[in-house]
Amino acid sequence: MTAAQIPGLDPAKIETVLGLFKAAGHTLVSPPILQPADIFLDLTGEDIRRRLFLTNGTDGVDLCLRPDFTIPVCRHHLARPDADLPASYCYSGPVFRQRPDGLGEIPQLGAESLGRTDIAKADADLLALSAKALAAFGLDNTEIRIGDETLFAAVLEKLELPSVWRRRLRDLFGETDKLSSAIGRMAGGSSSDDDSRDVRLGFLSALEGADPAAAHSIVEDLLSIAGISAVGGRTPSEIADRFLEQAALASGARGHDTAAETLKAYLALKADGASAPDAIRAFAAQHGLDLAAPLAAFEQRLEALKAKGIALSQLSFAADFGRRLDYYSGFVFEIHAPEGGIEGALVGGGRYDKLVTLLGAETDVPAIGFSMWLDRIAAAITPGLGG
Repeated sequence: MTAAQIPGLDPAKIETVLGLFKAAGHTLVSPPILQPADIFLDLTGEDIRRRLFLTNGTDGVDLCLRPDFTIPVCRHHLARPDADLPASYCYSGPVFRQRPDGLGEIPQLGAESLGRTDIAKADADLLALSAKALAAFGLDNTEIRIGDETLFAAVLEKLELPSVWRRRLRDLFGETDKLSSAIGRMAGGSSSDDDSRDVRLGFLSALEGADPAAAHSIVEDLLSIAGISAVGGRTPSEIADRFLEQAALASGARGHDTAAETLKAYLALKADGASAPDAIRAFAAQHGLDLAAPLAAFEQRLEALKAKGIALSQLSFAADFGRRLDYYSGFVFEIHAPEGGIEGALVGGGRYDKLVTLLGAETDVPAIGFSMWLDRIAAAITPGLGG
């Protein structure tokens, strides 16, 4: 579906918003719709992986219709012979994700900024640009939600937890139900899928403490006997790694009550942008945690947002808020329609400082971007169209 085909959305406003992006220094690009599937299977997270439209090239390579623009834009940048940094891009076009109802073709606009080292100002510039773009569509009284995985990671690092548990909990950040279930199990509770896990407890017990090379061989042999070469895009070696992690999690589960209570207290924090630093500072003092460095970065970002004309009291901070894409690594934000009524965010974005390196860059590239969901924006502009 093109922008011109979206009921209730004036195509001229698309051009106006693209003009805003270009004026802010973003070059318009149009990455290919067909993309290598393995990249998205590895980097996007379970929510996107299960909704990919998959196909094969004539050479047998697995391909997919692009489910987002961030990875294709980063690949476009890396493919350029003159790929200097910093670099900024914008785009307009469809992404493709399977949906239980409605079309899987979703029109989007967005902007990406790669390589800026003035992190706080870059964060503020991109969030403010997305809010300005919504205003160009006629949506002013929106709700801005912010989160920060860096703070959650800092809390995790201060707790006495096995490294495998710290890694697992960080992987689940942004998936509130799964994260809460894992924390409950870590503290000695049970979860709803304990019965299903009993089926494989014997196998995990056999792997526990085993030499990693031997464990890999066991899993790969079993898969070979079953005639399985890959599951969900994962190789036998990756599946073996997953079983080893599950064995380590099972052996290290329970008995971490204090850490679990601390995490629950942190994840329950909610405040407006003006009050959030004091709330985080009070939590850190109560639990004896040194969060000075990530909190300083958090406050610097808030100051940069205020300098862009964004009222901190209008921001909503939730400590448990993260976005369900594996490549996000720090600051995240969403903008929602005023007074609810539209399911899902109008804008979703955040920082992905490790992604460009994972895609092949020789050095770390700080990066931040956002996407705008045009079907939801159209519904917010014209009530009654649905969300």
